[in-house]
Amino acid sequence: MSAAPPVLAIENVTLAIATEHGSAAILDCADLAIAHGEIHGLVGESGCGKSTLLKAILGILPANAHVSGGRILLAGHDVLQLDEAALGRLRGGTIGFIPQDPFLSFNPLFTIGTQLLEILRWHAPAGLGTAHADHRARLVEILHAVQIADPEQALRRYPHEFSGGQRQRLMIAGALLCKPQLIVADEPTSALDVTTQQQILTALRRLAREFEVAVLFVTHDFGIVAELCDRVTVMYAGQTVETGPVGLLIEAPLHPYTRLLIACHPDRNGAEGGIPGTVPPPLAMPSGCRFHPRCPQAEPRCTAALPKARATDGRSVRCVLYGPSERAEAGLAR
Repeated sequence: MSAAPPVLAIENVTLAIATEHGSAAILDCADLAIAHGEIHGLVGESGCGKSTLLKAILGILPANAHVSGGRILLAGHDVLQLDEAALGRLRGGTIGFIPQDPFLSFNPLFTIGTQLLEILRWHAPAGLGTAHADHRARLVEILHAVQIADPEQALRRYPHEFSGGQRQRLMIAGALLCKPQLIVADEPTSALDVTTQQQILTALRRLAREFEVAVLFVTHDFGIVAELCDRVTVMYAGQTVETGPVGLLIEAPLHPYTRLLIACHPDRNGAEGGIPGTVPPPLAMPSGCRFHPRCPQAEPRCTAALPKARATDGRSVRCVLYGPSERAEAGLAR
């Protein structure tokens, strides 16, 4: 029996954004795949293209963005080829979204019930019907699942009457309402204190299993990845450099960037430190592997071309240390 196709497959997406100073190369052959029911982490420093990749998945790229290659398959649909009407049906239904800041995610002028019921009005899952009573019953059921006390009363309250942790639970409820296949979570715990963060992570993992939904969890914290995720993809300057099972990748990272990024975590490094240099600006990206200006193991061939993704030891890695570059392979083919 063949394995089921991934719920999300990003294949070699290359994307630039036009600016008054020239074309900003944001993504370069980015790839990622998430299986049904999997919690997949996306990790990298600020400026590595994580947010742009999320916008591409959600179909909310700016008008000046240009995709020159690749595709994003979500539940069998290429998001990059869909019109706005089709994207509207996909968002909220097939894909749910948990934003970063729970304090800015709700309109302060309307009750929680009014705002969450609006999601069901436009994206009610098949079989639920269109009656207001059915929608309200579904919402109360989900609020119970995310552990909001007294859901019936909660629907009549305004956003300011909830704590940050409660608001994030409400955002998770909104993402789950329409029975999505995938939830995209954009650093949803970064605005919360550590105790509340732990509670939200525990709840998210339980709910992902209970509702059998895949999750793409974007973060810069390997500690969160180790606790929450099944697999992880490491991104640097718009290039995906390593993907694999969380435990294997953290304990035995292959790519030099992955090793340095993990070494920066307080649990791994008691002394203050970091990765020398900075992420290159989009208007001045280096050729080949974009990490080579900061890489302690860089070789001259690192500048020639981006290496192919190599399957090794149960994961995938893009590095010349694990295979010849694409340009070298082309030369051998000739």
